[in-house]
Amino acid sequence: MTMAASSALRLILGSSSASRRQILSEMGYKFTLLSADIDEKAIRKEKPEELVVALAHAKADAILEKMQNNGMMKEIVDSQETTLMITADQVVIHDGVIREKPSTPEEARKFIKGYSESHAATIGSVLVTNVKTGARREGWDKAEVYFHKIPDEVVESLIEEGNVFYVAGGLLVEHPLTSPLVEAIVGTIDSVMGLPKALTEKLIKESLSEP
Repeated sequence: MTMAASSALRLILGSSSASRRQILSEMGYKFTLLSADIDEKAIRKEKPEELVVALAHAKADAILEKMQNNGMMKEIVDSQETTLMITADQVVIHDGVIREKPSTPEEARKFIKGYSESHAATIGSVLVTNVKTGARREGWDKAEVYFHKIPDEVVESLIEEGNVFYVAGGLLVEHPLTSPLVEAIVGTIDSVMGLPKALTEKLIKESLSEP
């Protein structure tokens, strides 16, 4: 049972990801959407776990600044509600290399074809920020995806459709063209899709239990 029913909780999802919206809705939460416009390529870390956590913090910082400027922050500070903001980020690791969103059809083609040859791992962060107090809770989760051979026509259809350019590594597991080709997932599907439910719930509960 989630804590979604608490009327004293206001939730903000700081993401433009359709998958994250879907997952948070499945968890039973109602939320407001805000997105962060940051240059993700400007933030570099050697370890993927550190990179995704740093990016989630950068997204939170950008959204908080936006809220300060548009008057939303004053409204929250004056309110009796607890307002929590969720930001998240994800990268794909393939053959030891960090993959972010593909920027060209050639890059997307290379990424997707590679998943036929060896498995992909997703590293995803979740950051829950108490907007009023500034307190933050963070964590990351890992999953692995194994594919059967992905036919060239499927690769081309995915590129033409365009959704692959909006996800880390161009990795789509829930898509009608790719889901039948998934051989196995080690971890959870929600983690692969960008918002691990168990970790998100844990961080929300921890944030609500803070004095």
